[in-house]
Amino acid sequence: MIKVANSNPLQNITGTILLAGAGKMGGAMLTGWLSGGLDPRRVAVIEPHVSPEISALAAKGVVLNPDAKTAGPVETLVVAVKPQMFREAGAKLKPFVSNQTLVVSIMAGTTIASLAEVCGGTVVRAMPNTPAAIGRGITVAVAANSVSAAQRAVADALLRATGAVEWVEDEGLMDAVTAVSGSGPAYVFLLAEELARAGVEAGLPEALATKLARETVAGSGELLHQSELPSATLRQNVTSPGGTTAAALGVLMGEPGLRDLMIRAVAAATQRSKELAK
Repeated sequence: MIKVANSNPLQNITGTILLAGAGKMGGAMLTGWLSGGLDPRRVAVIEPHVSPEISALAAKGVVLNPDAKTAGPVETLVVAVKPQMFREAGAKLKPFVSNQTLVVSIMAGTTIASLAEVCGGTVVRAMPNTPAAIGRGITVAVAANSVSAAQRAVADALLRATGAVEWVEDEGLMDAVTAVSGSGPAYVFLLAEELARAGVEAGLPEALATKLARETVAGSGELLHQSELPSATLRQNVTSPGGTTAAALGVLMGEPGLRDLMIRAVAAATQRSKELAK
């Protein structure tokens, strides 16, 4: 039986947690769990390409690449493999799963029905993003009807170790979630990349343009994070009528502008997420 106490949910999770896939996102989650107080002896990892960082965790008690017999009863399976590899990997994970196992997936486009078919168990589908690597991620999750309140609390604790968590009741929203927050960091990085490139075109040395762009995007993101004001208000606060910012925004908010590009980009990512589910 999974039990979660009120003080520190991670420290009070019982039973074995099996992490399938310890790449960038899976590794970030594992680091967050252990930093948050989860007993490493409760964690087993299946990863064919073990990084030095994951190997170092084995010295602390994390079990690497167990088989179903040595892993013992698995109460929670976290699936962090690439969606394209799921059918093959999922069949190998099924021996670890019982009807009572909580299965938490962070794979884009992979539906609850597919997870239940391939792995079994009771399923939570989640979509984190890469700022999870520094504890500033945002994850959206949806649970199958068979997931108990205690299992949902365990999933929430595991996902919250890398940042904020939001729950939805409609799985149909997950494709758009993937397009906005799952893929969203790449859009922000592209903004920094192109802002630096524009600075060079305007005459700045490349190193200076890159630093200005990176620090501006990072600082603005932190201001957005700390402020209670809407993003539109923050934008307006830095825009003087007839000033330089207004001149630039006249281009970005014109027709066609950033709004149209972003709508098209999110629509394309949403569609691709749906295609991955087929």
